[in-house]
Amino acid sequence: MSSHMPLPFAEMGVQAGFPSPGQDYLSESIDLNHELIRHPASTFYARVEGNSMVGEGIEPGDILVVDRSIEPSDGDLAVCCLDGDFTLKRIRLSRGQVWLIPSNEAFDPILVTSTCRFEVWGVVTYTIKQHHRQPRHH
Repeated sequence: MSSHMPLPFAEMGVQAGFPSPGQDYLSESIDLNHELIRHPASTFYARVEGNSMVGEGIEPGDILVVDRSIEPSDGDLAVCCLDGDFTLKRIRLSRGQVWLIPSNEAFDPILVTSTCRFEVWGVVTYTIKQHHRQPRHH
């Protein structure tokens, strides 16, 4: 986590409509390690597998920035360990119960019961998505 790589930053923002010459706006640099990671000693990256969160645009291959030092709250997206398996879900705290909520109708919400071995491994702070998918060579 000690790598330092400042890259040009379009400080004025980028409109999603008609493009304008962007080079004029590259006035400073930004280091994504500094920008995305608040607690380096307790942060890790994880690559998404499976499609239980595709309703939120989180797809297989995306990279998660996960902070283990954050106390999970209702509605947080978290990497959890449930009975020895890792899963990515929204945490729903309701009437003293903990639910793990997917965002894909093909998956059911999971009620965490007292018989479950359950631990929140960390709260997801950012999702890094690859928009230009590399072509697959067969």
